[in-house]
Amino acid sequence: MKKNKIVTLIIILVLIVGGIWFALKNRAGNIVNNKLQVTASFYPYYFFASQVGGNKVNVINITPPGGEPHDYEPTPQDIINIESSKLLILNGNVEPWANKIKDLLRGKNAVILETGNGLFTQTVIDENGINSTDPHIWLSLKLAKAQVNSILDKYIQIDPQNKDYYTNNANNLLNDLNSLDMEYKTGLASCRLQDIITSHAAFGYLAADYGLKQIAIAGLSPDSEPSLKQLAEIASFAKTNNIKYIFFESLVSPKLSQTIASEVGAKTLVLNPIEGLTSMEISQGKNYLTVMQDNLKNLRLALDCK
Repeated sequence: MKKNKIVTLIIILVLIVGGIWFALKNRAGNIVNNKLQVTASFYPYYFFASQVGGNKVNVINITPPGGEPHDYEPTPQDIINIESSKLLILNGNVEPWANKIKDLLRGKNAVILETGNGLFTQTVIDENGINSTDPHIWLSLKLAKAQVNSILDKYIQIDPQNKDYYTNNANNLLNDLNSLDMEYKTGLASCRLQDIITSHAAFGYLAADYGLKQIAIAGLSPDSEPSLKQLAEIASFAKTNNIKYIFFESLVSPKLSQTIASEVGAKTLVLNPIEGLTSMEISQGKNYLTVMQDNLKNLRLALDCK
């Protein structure tokens, strides 16, 4: 009996020591296979960071598949992942938990990158009647390129010996973004309509890039509830302007979009703000670039483009 207890204690001690060693190793940024550990707050930054980092970086997405980053709160495991990362990538205006994490990381080894610094130029009247900063900069391909470059700069700062590798990966991604931007410019150059009715105010930057006008059913957060007066005004606008499609999103209920579409005799289409992908979308091989292409296809249909 005593022998069994001693063996059990030894196993427990080994596990504890191993756990402490692994945690310290992670906190130093030295993870399995010598990859840098990076944490991204939600999907677009996970995608950008993964593309630039390639096989030199292990990127963790804090917001799980199907999760909505506007109101997601990190779990204890998420916090452990953040603390053990060399780089934390934030938007800077989406994450409700960002200030707490900054306090937690103060004086520690992790570098924090807020990709939105200097890029937020759009504001929206939110559900409380307050003029608030629009954080959806990743939906502007021009601003997406700026964010990719800021991620590249941080990788080089943290891991200068792999500068050429990261730079080559970033250039490949930037070329893809440039090509996609050209597809948008060409595809939306000649359209009968310029107004898009969206389920929430996520597309202001995209609309500004290509001469469109966004009419949002909900505010900056997809969970906000418009008033009956606002719904009536949007329905009236759709009727007056002969809007044939009302956009909805894959991560939130399409109920409001369907209600207005039914009221005005319109159809519904997905316009994805790419705040996250569902497990099904991931299994289908979708990513930021393919979803942006899907968005362009649906915009061309809704706006009656030639």
